[in-house]
Amino acid sequence: MSEQSTELRETVRRRYAAAAVKVTEGGTACCGPQPVEVDENFGSTLYAVAERDALPADAVAASLGCGNPTAVADLHEGERVLDLGSGGGIDVLLSARRVGPTGRAYGLDMTDEMLQLALANAAKAGATNVEFLKGTIEAIPLPAGTIDVVISNCVINLSTDKAAVFAETFRVLTPNGRIGVSDVVADDALSPAQRAERGDYVGCIAGALSFTEYREGLEAAGFVNVEITPTHPVADGMHSAIIRATKPRTEPQASRTTGSADACCGVNACCTPAETSADPDVTVTVTVTEAKTASGCGCQS
Repeated sequence: MSEQSTELRETVRRRYAAAAVKVTEGGTACCGPQPVEVDENFGSTLYAVAERDALPADAVAASLGCGNPTAVADLHEGERVLDLGSGGGIDVLLSARRVGPTGRAYGLDMTDEMLQLALANAAKAGATNVEFLKGTIEAIPLPAGTIDVVISNCVINLSTDKAAVFAETFRVLTPNGRIGVSDVVADDALSPAQRAERGDYVGCIAGALSFTEYREGLEAAGFVNVEITPTHPVADGMHSAIIRATKPRTEPQASRTTGSADACCGVNACCTPAETSADPDVTVTVTVTEAKTASGCGCQS
């Protein structure tokens, strides 16, 4: 990763860490947590009142997204859902309710403060079919082919390596798995410089792809049936949009991802600290619940 990309990621991390702290500290006030300051194009107001009322106040207050991906992901009982950049957990908790006790909802976030907030919100909600993972969306710590649906709410545009995000999303999905993402997308006529003029990177606008770039990026990763539907403007020539796409039932050979050389079954998250990889040339230290059974990668005690 370049120095500039590292700096941008750290800027994003600090902003979301501060948002989590603000919500947590607000929870000690007499009137409860105050929503993180965003305009009408972002945040909890994009969810139905009934959805907001059914969740812990801290989860709602920490919402920073540009849409409601759970409303368009068409989730079903028993499915496994992954939320990229899960923040305070609002979309994970809503997904968990939709997939029911036989399903599972995962949240992935790189910010310790947000993960702590999300875990607290899951406990308050009494959600037992959720799991939060620490990591980046460019290197998802889950085995290949284990997720039915990937959602995300205004997070992919924050990545400085969107090709890696699309490739990783494709990898973790099962054949015929799908994505239902809310994100900021730019008109094709806007250059990267013009997008930057409309808002900073952390504000979700400067890093946005154009409609054509988004479609081509997903197709290059192997996705089919790509649909990008704008929902409301967030700046001149910039839109909140719903993005849908599907992983084919039969994966083209060229699109298959083998993972890094130091990964267990292509995933840097197979064995627990008490275990070692069955492959003596592989060293894995990251823990992910159910990873070894889901991937069949051969961890041994």
